[in-house]
Parts: sequence; structure tokens; C-alpha cells
Amino acid sequence: MGRLEGKVAIITGASRGIGRATAKLFAAEGAKVAVLSRTAEGNDAVVAAIEGAGGIALGIPCDVADAGQITDAVAAVVEAFGGVDILVNNAFDPAAVMSSVAELTVEQLQRNFDTGPIASLRTMQACYPYLKASAAGRVINFGSPAALTGMAPYAPYNMAKEATRALTRTAAREWGADGITVNNVQPVAETWGDVDVPSPTNALGRYGSPEADIAPVVLFLASEDARYLTGYTLTPDGGMVIDGAR
Repeated sequence: MGRLEGKVAIITGASRGIGRATAKLFAAEGAKVAVLSRTAEGNDAVVAAIEGAGGIALGIPCDVADAGQITDAVAAVVEAFGGVDILVNNAFDPAAVMSSVAELTVEQLQRNFDTGPIASLRTMQACYPYLKASAAGRVINFGSPAALTGMAPYAPYNMAKEATRALTRTAAREWGADGITVNNVQPVAETWGDVDVPSPTNALGRYGSPEADIAPVVLFLASEDARYLTGYTLTPDGGMVIDGAR
């Protein structure tokens, strides 16, 4: 049996990068996986890969900036699979992440919050009754070491990611009595495809692989192995942030 045998997982932003890698790994470990992203084509490709490997998956188009779409997506998962045990909030809008503090508009900041901590809050609220009923619910949110270090020029992204971390800590306090763990992941990974990016400045001198370096950490947090860990931020970043220092 796999480490997630019999579990139902929702993963947002699951059509590419870390979300896709996590969806495929969860399915390989026995979970029924709901693959959520804005594009049906992207969802279908991930579902096909999972099913081709013998797993179970459901693709649901969902713009996490839309509260109604989140509600409908969670309802569709519950109807298909009977509940929710694991929620992975990975989605965000990469087109809106860059701005200096001096030039940042409220509209751009709002977009980062709508697809970041507000979306995470809404999915958590929609899934909460089912996570509680699971008696071993898991929520894994995504932050960024860029936010912790104040990397420029990513002011709106950094602000939203730190808000997600605060949400994670607060929910861990409130939902612990329900047997739900809530943790945060701050990865550094190769998710840009052919786009030129700066050379990595972490201790290991490379960007992480979504499949080999990041998804296994998310799997750990979703599994029984992490049942006594909540409210924390794990940093699979190759040593970019060490003990809170840059």
C-alpha cells in the first residue's frame, strides 16, 4: 500500500511545475487526486498521465481568484470521491508578481492576494468540514524564501506569501483540536521552463527539481509521518535560508 492509500487530495495550480509533480506523486502513493488549474487542457494532460500510470484523478478547471469556482470545485470533488483529506494550495498568478515598492499599485497587490492568501483561505474554508471529518486532515500551503528575505523587485508577491504564512500559523492553532495539521512549504525550484533566470545563490548551488526535491517534501507533510508537525514552514530551498538567516 502507498503512503496515501485511500486518501482524497485537492491540489491547486496542478497543471504544471510543483503542482503537477505533487499530483503525480500523490496518485502514485495511492491518493485519489483532484487536479485544479485554470486550463482544462492542462488538467487533462496531468489526469491522463496519472491514469496512464494506474492512478485515479479528476481534472477540474478552477480560477482560485473566483470564490464561486472554488466552492463548485470542492463540491465536485466531494461528489466524485466522497470527501477531502488533503488540501495543497499551490496556485498563484506568475504574471503579477514583480514590482518595486515605489511603483506597486493596489490593483497589482490585490491580484497577488486574490490568487494567494485569499484563495488559500477560501479553499481551506470550503474544505474544512471534510478535513475535520477525516480526523487526520492535512493542509499544505506555499510560501517563498523570496518573501522571507525581502527579495526585490517582488513586493506584491512577497507580501502575499508572508500573509499565507501567517494564515498557516493561525489555522494550525485553531484547527489542531480537529486533528487537522496546517503547514507551509517555501521551495526554490526550477519551474520556469526555457525562461532565463539568475544563477542560484543557495548553499547547494542549484535550483530544485519539482519531482525529486519538492514533491517528496509535500508528500511527507501529507502523510502519517508528519502527524505531529503543524504550524511550521519547511524550506526545501537548497540552503537559501538557513535557520532564518539569508
